[in-house]
Amino acid sequence: MTHHDADVAVIGAGTAGIAAERSARGAGARTLLIDEAFRGTLCATTGCMPSKLLIAAAGAAHDARGADVFGISVSDVAVDGRAVMARVRQERDKFAKSTRDSFDDLPDGTCIMARARFTARTELALDNGDTVSARAIVIATGSHASVPEPFEGLGDLALTNESVFELEDLPGSLAVVGGGAIGLELAQAMARLGVDTALFDQSETLGGAQDPDVQAVLAKIVGGELSLHLGVDVSAEPADGRVRLSWSGASGGERLFDRVLVATGRPPNVDGLGLDAAGLELDDHGVPVFDRTTMRCGDAPVFIAGDANADVPVLHEASSEGAVAGRNAARYPAVDAPERMPPFTLTFTDPPLAILGEGPTDGTIVGGASYAEQGRAKVEARAQGLVRLYGAAPDGRLTGAELFCPGADHMAHLLIRAIQRGDTASDLLEMPFYHPTLEEGLKPALREICKKTPSGLPTGRDLSDAPGA
Repeated sequence: MTHHDADVAVIGAGTAGIAAERSARGAGARTLLIDEAFRGTLCATTGCMPSKLLIAAAGAAHDARGADVFGISVSDVAVDGRAVMARVRQERDKFAKSTRDSFDDLPDGTCIMARARFTARTELALDNGDTVSARAIVIATGSHASVPEPFEGLGDLALTNESVFELEDLPGSLAVVGGGAIGLELAQAMARLGVDTALFDQSETLGGAQDPDVQAVLAKIVGGELSLHLGVDVSAEPADGRVRLSWSGASGGERLFDRVLVATGRPPNVDGLGLDAAGLELDDHGVPVFDRTTMRCGDAPVFIAGDANADVPVLHEASSEGAVAGRNAARYPAVDAPERMPPFTLTFTDPPLAILGEGPTDGTIVGGASYAEQGRAKVEARAQGLVRLYGAAPDGRLTGAELFCPGADHMAHLLIRAIQRGDTASDLLEMPFYHPTLEEGLKPALREICKKTPSGLPTGRDLSDAPGA
């Protein structure tokens, strides 16, 4: 049994925890990084990277099937499910190893492999018998896949993002329950890999987009590749090695699936932390109440970052929150409250879905553009989707956007920076647009916003579209 003293102790070695430890150490603090396994970040092991590997395989199969539109004949597109899943795991393991290797670069004695729980506000007990005292503590314990009651009795027939990539082969049929980012991405990927796929959600909407036209196009495109059932309640039971799924609503029915992928949410990992001993105020879900600008929990020398706080569960936010939490923990009781980044989420469907900034409210100026006839998209035989840009009155300062179109994952970075800077639609129209590019498809939406402002369209530049733009 050993007692450890530190300025800052970080619980959890995922994206937020790594950023918190690095930030605290950079501010001059003596740090400890405590984790039960040091297996690597969720992104590398069960999230961003393995899902994109599966999506890449699905995209290759989809492109091969559609090559005839270019006069290229691919006579037989065969998907080797075992080879697909083997590559997913092989490349995923490389990403995860890279993260694990980074722990070797930390100062000796920084990493402690154990589970931690609070015994007081700044005291921890570890399950290896050690104890820890720190001036400040950062909770960065991440989240876990949830399997709600209707699916608890399915055993291995129920998959989550933490188990789906361990499949040795692709299933013949798959029900995906949950139409958020994880469900949408994996459902479309599985369908493109030849899996008979159906997607179910209690909500009438997909992916978090608020614009009804974006929702309609999203549902139409996704529904064209797989069976889509929205606004339904689902029940499930095992049936001779398969799953019998029943659902309600206008499209109600029942059918057998080989597996069910449950993508209904990822609750924070806060159970077992002994938060009562830390004296922290908890919300209705048992998560510490915190200031999202400082990451501080109430008036305690305790900070919380990343998925553990259930605020914005995306990697760049976890990294940013971890850096803020670590820096403030090192400087405690002096804490800074930096301005948060604008909301920014991407769903890697095809086409991608990007949701940026603030959604429309009363008085928002809206500009739209369809990609159904967009020049570069037509060249590439992927002319579908649309864009909605949101501006504030009276000058058309960009406040948000919803994009579901080819290239949305790249154009979103241009737009989120414009939102950060406070650019107007007129400012962006002054930017050069090379021809022919997908970015040109933004111009009609920008022009529409400008026309609804007192100053109108910018002058001194040819704002017409090039042929085929």
